Amino acid sequence: MKKITIAIDGHSSCGKSTMAKDLAREVGYVYVDTGAMYRSVTLFALRNGLFNNDTINEEELRRRMPEIQISFKFNPETGRPDTYLNGELVEKDIRTMEVSNKVSPIAALGFVREAMVAQQQQMGKDKGVVMDGRDIGTTVFPDAELKVFVTASAEVRAQRRFDELKAKGMDADFDDILKNVQERDYIDSHREVSPLRKADDAIELDNSHMTIPEQKQWLLDRFNERVKE
Repeated sequence: MKKITIAIDGHSSCGKSTMAKDLAREVGYVYVDTGAMYRSVTLFALRNGLFNNDTINEEELRRRMPEIQISFKFNPETGRPDTYLNGELVEKDIRTMEVSNKVSPIAALGFVREAMVAQQQQMGKDKGVVMDGRDIGTTVFPDAELKVFVTASAEVRAQRRFDELKAKGMDADFDDILKNVQERDYIDSHREVSPLRKADDAIELDNSHMTIPEQKQWLLDRFNERVKE
């Protein structure tokens, strides 16, 4: 069976990562969480004092970008890959609201996106990869054989994020999360470099009222259609 590249784009907190991870595990592909990559850059910037309130020291971050290497390692306990920043496991650190509130401005920087896209394209050069993010089907892998654009209402996405944080024992406020989701939508869709948009040849999926098993089956069906073509 031929190997293909699968690009899953969409809004924040709409379940892209869950769908992508499940599909990768089901079909034996490599999974790359590009959102985790931008979160890792944000964590690096926070740890190194590159934020002054909401202002980023762009010049210093640009200078230090070569220091940032992101990788993924399979976790046999969870059955999913964990994110590593320069060899350090940061999977939990990058999921905090502090990082969530800062990640969109970081991801909007052209030099950050250029560096991350180069790492992403290297990870996917041999196909057999499932990658999710904001610009996978439009910028990273414009020739991907299967492109999916996932969306859901802001309220549904905020509730999912709230439930996810609570399940991990982390503090969460629904109104703060909803505001963050709406702000990220605006920034992601209006940034100058690689804005969030549906690729012309992408299949749109509104999963507002779908269960995770239903989403998983829908994506698996689309995958099976593509590899048989």
